Amino acid sequence: MAEPNTIYQYSLLSALMAGVCEEGITASKLSSKGNQGIGTFARMNGELILLDGKVYQLTPNGPPREASANDQIPFAMAVNFVPTHTKTNFTISNKNSLNEVLEEILPQTNNVFISYRIEARFSSITVRMVRGQEYKGQPLSELGENQSVQTYTDIDGIIVGFRSPQPWQGFSVAGKHLHFISLDRGRGGHVLEMVASDAKLSAAVASNVHVELPTSAEFNTTNLVVDDAGIRKVEG
Repeated sequence: MAEPNTIYQYSLLSALMAGVCEEGITASKLSSKGNQGIGTFARMNGELILLDGKVYQLTPNGPPREASANDQIPFAMAVNFVPTHTKTNFTISNKNSLNEVLEEILPQTNNVFISYRIEARFSSITVRMVRGQEYKGQPLSELGENQSVQTYTDIDGIIVGFRSPQPWQGFSVAGKHLHFISLDRGRGGHVLEMVASDAKLSAAVASNVHVELPTSAEFNTTNLVVDDAGIRKVEG
């Protein structure tokens, strides 16, 4: 297992935006890099959440499934999460209100990464799940036009998230990037909006980041650019 609160990232978000997602690391390798994280699966077939050392695939075609050891993951972030700060018994009025909470418990951390976990009773949470590429090289920006969006009410669950510095847009998602799974492991997805009560947030600064880049021809012959507008639109 990696050093506490050191982020491991495989590939770049800009590669997903360009449709580079045929192959990657295995689910077993990802789980060796940390105890929680987020990402996607080969050909962007659904969302990924790594929680307590287990990798789950979240798709619109049924309940979450625990990934097989050899499932391919073309993009992911993972961390051996050891929380250093917590806040309990608070209300989340919307997704953006998380910024205020993080700034309260971890002030002066705008230019480092923060990993966190939220446990709450969600009165409402809206998530999306990409359906997977319809053809090789289909970009994430296009997949976002046909994603599945679901709103769940009165549901207990857990969110795994990262906050990345603004200059890292395209490397990862600048700002918040959160994935949700219900406490019964029956529902989940990429978080678009939420309202919660009696929430508990655990967080830690991550100032060390290890990046592993793909060596495939697909990755190394694609012209990668930072599509800021596209990222903001598809990531919510």
